[in-house]
Amino acid sequence: MRMHTYLPREYGSHYVCPEGVTPWRRALTGVEMQLTAAVSFLTILQEESVSIHTYAHSFLQVILLHLEHRDAGVSNAWLETLLSVIEVLPKETLRHEILNPLVSKAQLSQTVQSRLVSCKILGKLTNKFDALAIKREILPLVKSLCQDVEYEVRSCMCRQLENIAQGIGTELTKSVVLPELIELSRDEGSSVRLAAFETLVNLLDTFDTDDRSQTILPLVKSFCEKSFKADESILISLSFHLGKLCHGLYDQHLRFLEFYKKLCTLGLQQENGHNENQIPPQILEQEKKYISVRKNCAYNFPAMIVFVDPKNFHMDLYSTFFCLCHDPEVPVRYTIAICFYEVSKLLNSGVYLIHKELITLLQDESLEVLDALIDHLPEILELMSTGGESSVQENKNVLPVQKAASRTLCIFLRYNRKQEQRHEVIQKLIEQLGQGKSYWNRLRFLDTCEFIIEIFSKSFFCKYFFLPAIELTHDPVANVRMKLCYLLPKVKSTLKIPADKHLLQQLEMCVRKLLCQEKDKDVLATVKRTVLELDRMEMSMDAFQKKFYEKDLLDQEKEREELLLLEMEQLEKEKQQNDGRPMSDKTFEKKRRDTKTPTTLPKNIPISVPGPSSGTPSTSKEIKKSKLIRSQSFNNQAFHAKYGNLDNKSSTAAYTPSVSGLTKTSVISLTDDSFRTRNAGSAPSSFSSNTPLPSTSRGTGNSGDPKSGGSKDTQPRKATL
Repeated sequence: MRMHTYLPREYGSHYVCPEGVTPWRRALTGVEMQLTAAVSFLTILQEESVSIHTYAHSFLQVILLHLEHRDAGVSNAWLETLLSVIEVLPKETLRHEILNPLVSKAQLSQTVQSRLVSCKILGKLTNKFDALAIKREILPLVKSLCQDVEYEVRSCMCRQLENIAQGIGTELTKSVVLPELIELSRDEGSSVRLAAFETLVNLLDTFDTDDRSQTILPLVKSFCEKSFKADESILISLSFHLGKLCHGLYDQHLRFLEFYKKLCTLGLQQENGHNENQIPPQILEQEKKYISVRKNCAYNFPAMIVFVDPKNFHMDLYSTFFCLCHDPEVPVRYTIAICFYEVSKLLNSGVYLIHKELITLLQDESLEVLDALIDHLPEILELMSTGGESSVQENKNVLPVQKAASRTLCIFLRYNRKQEQRHEVIQKLIEQLGQGKSYWNRLRFLDTCEFIIEIFSKSFFCKYFFLPAIELTHDPVANVRMKLCYLLPKVKSTLKIPADKHLLQQLEMCVRKLLCQEKDKDVLATVKRTVLELDRMEMSMDAFQKKFYEKDLLDQEKEREELLLLEMEQLEKEKQQNDGRPMSDKTFEKKRRDTKTPTTLPKNIPISVPGPSSGTPSTSKEIKKSKLIRSQSFNNQAFHAKYGNLDNKSSTAAYTPSVSGLTKTSVISLTDDSFRTRNAGSAPSSFSSNTPLPSTSRGTGNSGDPKSGGSKDTQPRKATL
C-alpha cells in the first residue's frame, strides 16, 4: 500500500499516513473533533495498543502540530497528551523531535502561547536527561523564559522551577534556581510573586540551614509584612502554606505563631451595621478573601499543633481553636470539623480540653458541618472516653464503662420498635461477643445476658440467648466457665416448666459435663456450689409464695410489652400499606388502644385467690368469684382445700437424680390470702400434666382473719401449680 507524506510546519520529520486517508491536518477540524482526537491518542498510549516506536512515528507529529491551536481548551488537551507521551519516549526521540525544535519555540519572536507551552515542556523534560545535559541544553532556555517580557510566561516558568530543581540536584539548584526565585519574588506582577513564593515553600527541604536563615527567611518575612498592607493577593496562599513554612523555618517559632493567630481572626474584628445589599462590592470581595484565609488556617491547625508541641496546646492554641469552632462562616467550621479527628489524636491525653468544642460542633445548625464531624465521630468518642489512647491496644476502656455500655445497648434493644434492627443487634451480640475470639468479649457477653434477664421477659431470653449462654460451658478459658457458673441460677430462673423442659434437660446435661470433665479446681468448686444453689432454688420455685407471684406478673407484663411492640410495628406497616389508602388517624388510634388492652395471664402463672365471705357485700363476692373463675382458666388441673385437714395432706413422688431433682416434698396449706409451704420430705421438682394433685375442701375459717371478716365459707377453692 502506497503512503502519502506530509511535512508539518516548523518540525523536520515526516508524517506518513495510509493511502486513501485524509491527512490529519485536514481531517482534524472543529473543536469537538480536536478534543476527541487528543483523548483518543492518550487512550492509545495508556492502553499500549501499539509499540512506542510505532506511536512516535505515527502520532507524535500530529500532537506537536496542534499544540498551538487557537482554542485554549484544545491546546491544553493536546499538551496533556504530549506530557504523558514524554514519559515513555526514548531519550534520542525526545532530543530530536521535541527538545531541538523547542529552542526556536521559546524565543521572544514566537507567540505567548508558544512560549507558555515551552515552559511546561521544559519542566517535564528535566526528568528525562542527566544533570550535564540539563545544564547545557535546558537551563539557558529556562533563564530566558524567567526573564520574559510577559508576566504570564514568567509566572508559568517560575512554577516549573520545582521540577527543574528535582532534576538538576542541590548544587545547581542553589547556584541557578535560587537566584532566579529571589529575583522573581520581587517581580512587579503579583501572579509572578505568588508563584515564586509557593515554589520557595515547596523547595524548603532542598536548601540547607544557612540558605533558609540567610536567604529564604528574609523573603518570607517580607511576604508576611506586605500581605497585610500592599499585597493582599498573596495572603490566601500564605495562609494555605503556613504549616509548611512553620516546620521549615522553626527558628522563627514565636513570629509565625503570632502571625497564624492573627490570620485566624482576620476580618472578624470588622463589624458593620450595613445590610449586605448596601455593602460595596470591593468590601464583599475582601470579606470573601478573609473567609478563605480563615478556612486555610483551620486546614493547617493540626500542623500548628505539631509546631507548638501538643503539651503547649492549652496555652498557645486553645483560644485560636475556640475561635475557629465558633467562626460565623460555615466553610471555616466545616474545615475545622474535618480536622477534629486529627486534632484529637495529636492531643492524646489532653483531648479532654476540646470536649466543649465537640459538643458545640455537634449542635451546629449546618448539615455540612455535622456531616464532616460524623465521618470520624466513633473514633473521636473513643479517644474522648479513653483519654486519647486506643482501648484496643492498651486495654484501657475500663470494665465499668463496658458494662454500662452493654446495659445501654440492652435498653436500646428493649425499646427499639424496628424488628429488623433488633434481630441485627441480637445477631451481632451473639457472633461478636458470645462467639468472639477474645475471651474478654465472651465475658462481656455473659454480662449482657445478665442484663437481658433483668430487662426482658423470660421467654425472650430463652428464645435468643439461652443456648448461646450455656454453650460457654465448653469455653477453653477457665474464667469464662467460672463466670457462667455464677450466672446459671439466673439462667435457670428463666425456664417455665413444662414448656421449657427441653431447655432444662440441656442445662442439666451441661452441668453434668462440668461436674465430670472439669479439670480446673477453682471452676469445679464453683460448679459444686452452683449445683447446691440450683437445688435450693428448686425448692423455692416449687412453693407458691407471694414474691414469686409478683415476679411472674412482672414477667408477664414484660412479655406483653414485647408483643405490643411487634403489634405496633405491624399497625404502622398496615397504615402505610393499606391498599394505597392512608388509614385515618382515629382508626389507627383505636387499634393502638386496643392492642394496649392487657391480655389474660398465661396458664402456667400461679395465683392465690382469697375466699369470699358471707359477711361481705355482694360486690365483694362478685369480685372474688371473678377471680376464682380466672384462676380456673389458667390450668385444667386443680385441687380442693379445706381448713380442717390441710395440714394432714401431703403429696409425694419418686426421686429423679438430676440437677433439678434435689428438692423436698411440699406440704401445701391454704389461707385466706395465699398458699404456704411446709417442708416434709422428698418431692419432685415439677409435676407432670398427669400427676394427681392433693385436694382439700375449705371448712370453718378463723374468725380473726381480717379478710374473712370472721365469717365462715364452705365453698371449695381451686388453684394451679
